Amino acid sequence: MIVWDFTSVLASLTLFSGFLWLIDAKFLKPRRNRSGGKSQSNFLFSYAKSFFPVFLFVFVLRGFIVEPFRIPSGSMIPTLLIGDFILVNKFSYGLRLPFTNQTLLKTGAPKRGDVVVFKYPLDPATPFIKRVIGIPGDKVEYKNKILRVNGQTIAWQDEQTFIGHGKASKHTGTSVHKEENGRFFHEVLISPSRYSRDGEYKVPDSMYFVMGDNRDNSRDSRFWGYVPESHLMGKAFLIWLNWDGGVNFNRSGLRIDENGR
Repeated sequence: MIVWDFTSVLASLTLFSGFLWLIDAKFLKPRRNRSGGKSQSNFLFSYAKSFFPVFLFVFVLRGFIVEPFRIPSGSMIPTLLIGDFILVNKFSYGLRLPFTNQTLLKTGAPKRGDVVVFKYPLDPATPFIKRVIGIPGDKVEYKNKILRVNGQTIAWQDEQTFIGHGKASKHTGTSVHKEENGRFFHEVLISPSRYSRDGEYKVPDSMYFVMGDNRDNSRDSRFWGYVPESHLMGKAFLIWLNWDGGVNFNRSGLRIDENGR
């Protein structure tokens, strides 16, 4: 099935404008030169010459370096809120071809604590965002809302009661915990009275175990399994805008990284 998304539209515009620019450069421009410049370039070809470099630049930027995404759900609260517009570094883990996601050059691998965007394994046309909890070879255990990685309990401490605004207001009253695991820390939401999906997981080679920071309101690897390395799209690194019934300028420019914001 062909998914007609923005990347597809942008690629089509780039190819079409580039095709028109090539025709003009190879055939029409020499004809105008022979006529002494008396014949005018068709407006369609003129626009193609003007916009082709723009389309090409945006396509390369979006396809290989940085891509914007909008957060549609609350599974990553409190790190990411509904309506956050984020930027994803597509070069963090490798240079990949648009559409196929085939790796041309590997530049790194996800680390525990990275917030990653990936193709949902059950529907690769849909991008998901979660936090990496387990890397290949790790043993992950989640039981009674306690997380253990390779037998080590991830230390956490209560910080405060979450008070949400806008679409996040329904999570008001949940507990904000700060998890610490060696070099990284981040905040998570815990709902003491809500059902928790428990289990033990051994992360296979070339796979990753991911969870949402809103632990009791996230469909993640506990429910549908691991994320193949080939499905990775990049690492989220910046919130550039939030829109939840209006612009929240306080979130503009906030960084997203493994050490919190």
